[in-house]
This record gives sequence, structure tokens and C-alpha cells, in this order.
Amino acid sequence: MSIPHLSIIIPAYNEEDRLPNTLAQAFSFIQAQSYPSEVIVVENGSQDSTFQVAEGFANHHENFRVIQEKESGKGLAVRRGMLEAQGEYRFMCDADLSMPIDEISNFLPPALVGFDVAIASREAPGAVRYNEPLYRHLGGRAVNILIRALALPGLHDTQCGFKCFRAEAAEDLFGCQTLPGWSFDVEILFVARKRSYKIVEVPISWYFDAESKVKAVPDALRMGRDLLTVRRNYRMGVYNDCIG
Repeated sequence: MSIPHLSIIIPAYNEEDRLPNTLAQAFSFIQAQSYPSEVIVVENGSQDSTFQVAEGFANHHENFRVIQEKESGKGLAVRRGMLEAQGEYRFMCDADLSMPIDEISNFLPPALVGFDVAIASREAPGAVRYNEPLYRHLGGRAVNILIRALALPGLHDTQCGFKCFRAEAAEDLFGCQTLPGWSFDVEILFVARKRSYKIVEVPISWYFDAESKVKAVPDALRMGRDLLTVRRNYRMGVYNDCIG
């Protein structure tokens, strides 16, 4: 296969039930495009048959592959996928497909140009949320206020699980990553800001999934702790090798 224009990276932890439909949709999407693509599933520490499901699909579908990251942590899975991908554009994609997969095209040329990092936003003008309970929306807004105050002023939705990186930016930024878990997005975007990469928010249609693995209170507490870690890392020069 020639160098892919697009790599889709899907982190997968205990996703044996949702993965078959997600991979089928991903296959239909890349088959409909005029450019070469690859799909990388990164299974990390699952306690079910996620790896076997993904491997079975990849064995019968060209341009799909599966990586096994034995340690759990979404950040570890995305980092592994981003650094092993070959695409000119590398798109992280949650396994629940709460954003319709066809919207990936909105993150790529010719629809979007002149960016280094494009992040899906449920808050940007034109975005639409479907079926989200009020308590989840308010909880997410509270976490975003904390993120903007401590690390990323001006970005209104850093935690949506759909983001696109130019290859050079992906290799640079994920090479700097230290956080293994849910808060890795904030660290990546923080370093991107320090390197003056151009970050844009792309409005999306987003569908609430009642089976989401997000746990509002524990995840919010963890986010607060990780934000302080990122700030401390910066003060201590942890990112100096990455930040010019």
C-alpha cells in the first residue's frame, strides 16, 4: 500500500460489543474515499475479547491492523497508535462513534486547511448535541472551565474523543506525552500551544451514549490532578526537549 493519506486510530478497552459495528462503519468510510487509508485498533488491557474481535476483523479486511498495548490507559493507546501510524493525517476516533464517522471528512483537506491540530467540538458554533442529559452537559462544562483556567484558555471542548493531527505534529506531540490516561488530550494540546501549532475547533454532531465509560466525579478529580501535573512538568522543564 502507498503511504496513507489518512490513519484512523481507535483505542479500544473492553469494546467487544461495540467494535464490530464501529469497524464495519470505518471500513465503509475508507472504501468510499478516493485516497489510501489505514485503520489501527489499539487494544489496551481489555478484560474481554476485544483483541480477538479486532484481530478477526483485520484478518479479513485490507488496511486494518491491530496493536496490543498491554497496559490500560486511553492515553497510552492513542500514543501508541499515533506513533505507529503512517498517514499524512492521523485521526483519533472513540470506539463508540458518538460522532458520525462521515464527519471525518470535515477534518481533512479540502474541507479544512492550514491547521496542525483539529479538535472536534460540541461547543463551537454549528455543533449539535443529541440526547445528552443535563447533568452530563453541566459536568462537562464545569471541567472545561477548570481546563481553560489552568491550561488551555480559549478552547471550549478539549475532551471530545475525535481529533486530527498532521503527521509531523502527531510525531512531535505524542513523543512528548507523559500522561497515560483520560487527561492526555490536555497535555497534548498544552504542548501544542507552547510549540505554536495551529489548533482549530471543528463543530460536530454528537450523540450521547448511555454506555459511556466517563465517570463524572472521579474523572473530574483526576483531571484536576493531571492539570496540576502538566503545569508542574512545564515549570520543571519536563517538556524542554519537545518545546522549542
